[in-house]
Amino acid sequence: MSARRYYIIAGEASGDLHGSNLIREIKNIHPQASFRCWGGDLMQAQGADVVKHYRELAFMGFIQVIRNLGTILRNFKNCKADIAAYRPDILILIDYPGFNLRMAKWAHENNIKVVYYISPQIWAWKENRIHQIKKYVDKMLVILPFEKAFYQKWDYEVDYVGHPLVKVVDDFLQKNPTPQISTTRKQITLLPGSRSQEIQYKLKVMLEVSRFYPDCDFTWAVAPGFEKADYDSLLRQYPNVKCLSGQTYHLLSRSDAAIVTSGTATLETALFGVPQIICYKSDALSYRIAKKLIKVKFIGLANLIMDKEVVKEMIQDELTAENIKKELDQILYETDRRQEILDDYQALRTLLSSGGDASKNAAVIIANMM
Repeated sequence: MSARRYYIIAGEASGDLHGSNLIREIKNIHPQASFRCWGGDLMQAQGADVVKHYRELAFMGFIQVIRNLGTILRNFKNCKADIAAYRPDILILIDYPGFNLRMAKWAHENNIKVVYYISPQIWAWKENRIHQIKKYVDKMLVILPFEKAFYQKWDYEVDYVGHPLVKVVDDFLQKNPTPQISTTRKQITLLPGSRSQEIQYKLKVMLEVSRFYPDCDFTWAVAPGFEKADYDSLLRQYPNVKCLSGQTYHLLSRSDAAIVTSGTATLETALFGVPQIICYKSDALSYRIAKKLIKVKFIGLANLIMDKEVVKEMIQDELTAENIKKELDQILYETDRRQEILDDYQALRTLLSSGGDASKNAAVIIANMM
């Protein structure tokens, strides 16, 4: 039997993380499998040949997409040519729907099996993408409990494999026991995002919050591979803020609170049991368009999964340093409010753990498709 060949496309840091764990689990089943991908350092560390780094693909918001349309079209062309030359047995797509759904159509037309691991959030907006998925995706693997019922509504059978972050966080905590912190100063982690557009709109607001808390320590958890040198002059204005790169989990494991950009980081923060404030802000036009299209009540994953406001969300004009301070005072110093969040986090963890080891479950399903 020839060695299996997989091609994986992930366009964000979270996709790189989940893709790397999936590669590891597939290799446990088929050690001779080979992988070529659009991803990042974590996939590369698992032995994948990285063709394009996700940092070159992160265009957020309608304006950024329009400005970079030429680059995006070249990426489509280059990706198709690379897949055709590599001739994979299976194309694995991880979230990143604007790009990946187009690649699914092309792969289907070229008789390449398509697996989608981690569904696009079509339950939040662009629900009509279901028709593309039904037509071009051979197997959809979902990681949120309510997604299976959503797809059943459209008469499309999917596999719920559990959420991969549960095991990722558990493994980290097992290898890195929570440290005993001697300082009495509160520790607050800032997670403004991994993309330059996210940082542009949110970092300054997060930094301003530190001025209200001279007796607390703030740390910007810089995403891997992100150049923070451009922000050195800005950071010098905030004496109780420091930066650490590639240390997000270590910071969360010893944090009292966090201020977090909406996305995967909000769920990671919840699984670490850190009370948080969820932030979202973009350019005015992108926000107005998104507001008309998005159909869900919440933007934070913990809130979406629990179907209630577990933690406060501050969106667009609500996102000010003064508003963050009001909520941060509660989650730092009001025992009842803090405990309410922690209790909801525990219920969330229990719910997500019910699916089992997501990366292993996904690997078994994908390997059995050969």
